[in-house]
Amino acid sequence: MTTAPSPNGAAPQRQLEAAQQQLLQYARDLNRVFQTEHEKDAALRSTTRQLLSFAQDLNHAFREEQQKARELERAYHDTLQRLLRASHYKDQDTGAHNQRLAHYARTLALFLGWAREEAERLFAATPMHDIGKIGVPDAVLFKPGPLDESEWNLLKRHTTFGASLMAGSTSPLLEMARKIALYHHERWDGSGYPQGLRGEEIPPCAHLVMLADQYDALRSERPYKPGLSHERVREILLEGDGRTLPQHFQSLLLEAFRELQGKFEEIYERFRSPARRAA
Repeated sequence: MTTAPSPNGAAPQRQLEAAQQQLLQYARDLNRVFQTEHEKDAALRSTTRQLLSFAQDLNHAFREEQQKARELERAYHDTLQRLLRASHYKDQDTGAHNQRLAHYARTLALFLGWAREEAERLFAATPMHDIGKIGVPDAVLFKPGPLDESEWNLLKRHTTFGASLMAGSTSPLLEMARKIALYHHERWDGSGYPQGLRGEEIPPCAHLVMLADQYDALRSERPYKPGLSHERVREILLEGDGRTLPQHFQSLLLEAFRELQGKFEEIYERFRSPARRAA
C-alpha cells in the first residue's frame, strides 16, 4: 500500500535548498572580495617595484651629482691654491703665515663645536684671507715706517679686492673664503673695517680668522716692527695694550683662545718660516 507524502516534507527540502543558495552567494561574494584584494595586492606590488626602481634611479643620479660636486669643489680648491702661489711671490713668509692661520682657525673651530666638515672647509679657506694684497703696491706693503692716510686707505682695500676675486661662486668653499677675505678685519665692537660690522653681524668664520691673524701678526717680525713673544701676545689679546683691546673680540672666542693658547704657541713654532727658524 502506497503512503502519501507528508504535507510538511517539502519544507525541510526548501530550507536546505535556500541554505545552499545562500552559501553559494557567500562563496561568490568571498571570491569577489578575494579577487579585489588580489588585484589590489598585485597593484601594490607593482607600485612598490616602481617606487624601488625610482629610488634606485634617484640614488644613482644623486651619487653622480655628488661626484660632480666633489670634482667641482676640487677644481675650486685648485684655483685657490694657484691664487695663493701667486701671492707668495710678493712675500716668502706668506706661505708659513697662511699655514699657521689655517691651523689656528681649525683648532678654534673644533674647540667651539663646529662640525668636522665645516672646520676643514675653514682650514682650506683661511689662507685666502689676504689674497687681495696682490693688488697693493709693494711700496705700501713693505714700507718700513708708518703708513700715511692715503697709503693706509689703499692697504685697507685689500679686503674688498680679495673678496671680489671670489664673488659670484656657488662653491661653499669660495663663499667662505670670500667672507673671510672681506670681513677678517672687522672687530666685535664695530671699530674694524671695511664696513664697521659689529658683534654677530660678523660671519663667525671671519671672526675666528681675525683673532688668529692678530695673534700671528703680533708674533711675527715685520719691516716696521719686531716679533713678540707668545707670553706678551697672550697678554695683549686677553688684557689689551691700548691698540689691541679685548672688546675687539667676542668674549666666547677670547675664552677659547685662553684655553688653547698653548696650542697656538705649538703651531707657531711648528710652522715658522725657514728664514726665521734658521735665525
